[in-house]
Amino acid sequence: MRARTRLAIGAVGAVAGAALLTGCGGAGSSGTDAPKEGASGAGCAPVAGQQLIALQDDKKLQNSDNIIPAVNSKAANPQLIAALDKVSAALDTPKLIQLNKAVNEDRKTPKVAAEEFASANNVTAGIAKGPGGDIVVGAANFAESQILGELYRIALTAAGYQVKVQQIGNRELYEPALVKGEIQVVPEYAATMAEFLNTKDKGGTPPPVSSPDINTTVTALKAEGDKAGITFGAPAAAQDQNAFAVTQAFADKYGVRTLSEFAAKCSGSATVLGGPPECEQRPFCKPGLEKTYGLSVGRFSSLDQGGPLTKSGLRDGSISVGLIFSSDGAFATS
Repeated sequence: MRARTRLAIGAVGAVAGAALLTGCGGAGSSGTDAPKEGASGAGCAPVAGQQLIALQDDKKLQNSDNIIPAVNSKAANPQLIAALDKVSAALDTPKLIQLNKAVNEDRKTPKVAAEEFASANNVTAGIAKGPGGDIVVGAANFAESQILGELYRIALTAAGYQVKVQQIGNRELYEPALVKGEIQVVPEYAATMAEFLNTKDKGGTPPPVSSPDINTTVTALKAEGDKAGITFGAPAAAQDQNAFAVTQAFADKYGVRTLSEFAAKCSGSATVLGGPPECEQRPFCKPGLEKTYGLSVGRFSSLDQGGPLTKSGLRDGSISVGLIFSSDGAFATS
């Protein structure tokens, strides 16, 4: 399971700073709840298969968690931001999925995967030289962040900086280091960081500032960043946010490709939703599916946060649909 502090399933704001979610648990020894009386219809029983696909979030339940570079405002200058924006311009979600697959499944190091990607996608072409100097790029404690940190290193080196990538841990550790200038750059997630800064600024559980629209989210993020001393570059098309996955065999059998189709065809007693224990309460997980899509499931299986338990449950036919991250290497088709 990837350790991350993300707006993974959460109460907006609070989850942005949450620690690791737990793995197994829930009602009964199996961690699976009994069927609920409200689950009407036959539903869609799980279908085992190796290839996973993400159902399209066609009603925009999730907020826009696009990859975006965060920079200490005192270290920011036009050449540095432009170099980081070259990485953003090269990344979309399918490419991020392949990068994650290269590290998590093909066992390449983040450094090697980033260097191969940068070469194949001409990331350093046209990067202008900046004023130079030492730059520390912070990375969180999961592979995707480390890959992004290495891509930032490559781009900033091309801009004439002496760059070191330092793995720091979760957001509670690296955000203060970024503000203090102990690190100068870190890869971030737009909606998650907007809510983290929003909560830190206002305290408690303030109204959310992020949105399914990336432009709205980035506008709010930059406003929060101005108050904290953090400057943000351009967002990538690549997103890493909640995704509800099924097997390709399931999608083919039931004819579903979107969450709207899934809710219309698969609400009912045979449908099993898998995810972390918190999914049952968090507005971007089970309650969100019920409210936004009208989905009714027969059972909830308490597993993990986009990790091996959920993916195994999909592949072995224990759950119909499961929550995993949209950039997971499991979505790779080759």
